[in-house]
Amino acid sequence: MAKEIWKPGNMLYPIPAVMVSCKRPGEKPNIITVAWAGNICSSPAMLSISVRKERYSYDIIKETGEFVVNLTSASLTRAADWCGVRSGKDYDKFKEMKLTPQESNKVSAPGIAESPVNIECKVKSVVELGTHDMFIAEVVCVTVDDKFMDNKGRFDLKAADLVAYSHGEYYTLGKKLGKFGYSVAKKKKK
Repeated sequence: MAKEIWKPGNMLYPIPAVMVSCKRPGEKPNIITVAWAGNICSSPAMLSISVRKERYSYDIIKETGEFVVNLTSASLTRAADWCGVRSGKDYDKFKEMKLTPQESNKVSAPGIAESPVNIECKVKSVVELGTHDMFIAEVVCVTVDDKFMDNKGRFDLKAADLVAYSHGEYYTLGKKLGKFGYSVAKKKKK
């Protein structure tokens, strides 16, 4: 087997494409689409998003210390893409994409009502990295659309039709291959 050597680059794909909503008091809410997002701690629940300083949402998030990560479903892919290439300086993204600002429980930034999962966050620190700064945030509340809950009270990822991003393209999640620990689970006797 032969492999080529490439210059260092971002090859950790696929990744989530999420819509991050934010709002300054007295102003319209905004949405930025972020692909640099991820879980970073279980207890307390924390995540990070990385945003370029020149983005309109950057200053809003830095000043307010709050944002909502809204998971993107297949039906929201066009809106996620549009919100990622248009600036909130020039557009009311909620209005343009016909999205509904949803009042949050623990932060002043609204969630996106059409999103299957809204993750309310409070910024704990900002790490300057280079092209992007990383906002490290504590998850203070999560709301999920009850139509995606199964009969055992679990969130049904497949039904939510979540989207991943890879090398400039959007994909829905594929078929289930296993579950955590399946490789070491004892097999049931027939």
